[in-house]
Amino acid sequence: MIKKIFKFILNTIPRPILIRLSYVARPILAFMLKGNRFTDPIDGKSFRMFLPYGYGKQRNNVLSPSTLSLERHRLLWLYLNRETDFFIAPKKVLHFAPEQAFYKRFRNQKNLDYTTTDLFSPLADVKADICNLPFDDNSYDVILCNHVLEHIPDDTKAMQELYRVLKPGGMGIFQIPQDLSRTVTFSDDSITDEKERAKIFGQYDHVRVYGRDYFDKLRSIGFTVIEEDYTAKISPELVEKYCLAKGEIIPVCFKN
Repeated sequence: MIKKIFKFILNTIPRPILIRLSYVARPILAFMLKGNRFTDPIDGKSFRMFLPYGYGKQRNNVLSPSTLSLERHRLLWLYLNRETDFFIAPKKVLHFAPEQAFYKRFRNQKNLDYTTTDLFSPLADVKADICNLPFDDNSYDVILCNHVLEHIPDDTKAMQELYRVLKPGGMGIFQIPQDLSRTVTFSDDSITDEKERAKIFGQYDHVRVYGRDYFDKLRSIGFTVIEEDYTAKISPELVEKYCLAKGEIIPVCFKN
């Protein structure tokens, strides 16, 4: 019953309203679903089930009732926490389209000089076009830009801007929905119908399906790219307990 109600809500309520409703819904959902089968590593809370999520065909047990994190958020949190000094060292951070799972936690980190940006998000400090950023060259130690580039028609220009504002020696993480069975990214600008886009690209506002060549495109911009298969470094038991997507690659990018 909970799954059916949640699916109806996701498919009928506009996203800006969902963001506001989530602040009220989260504690209620967390209480109703409390258990010990799955754990959200972001806040350490455990539940008997996670919620379904997805456009069209929904994935079960992927949306955390407490932080509203998805698989990619929990994977990124584990990577940042275990493999980097993100939560310890002073960092100037630029975060595109800030996710609710991270927003307050990153904002409250005393070591972070934290700026959020987006064209539409109510959580953005700076309203900006990713293809024409209002930031100086070599400004940021860390840039987080996750599940954004698949929405951008000119992703080459967007990548160039990300490279421009990242400091030499800085790190960028640019997660995208990716079909690792594809060698080459697929795009077709003639597809403008939202239903057709959802069918072909996986979501109505996506403009391409990235293949494995995504990493080489980032390299062509100038980034050094590590294709981090972090679930391979986590025990299978924890991959299941944290509800991660086994085999998901984190694109960790550095500017030399």
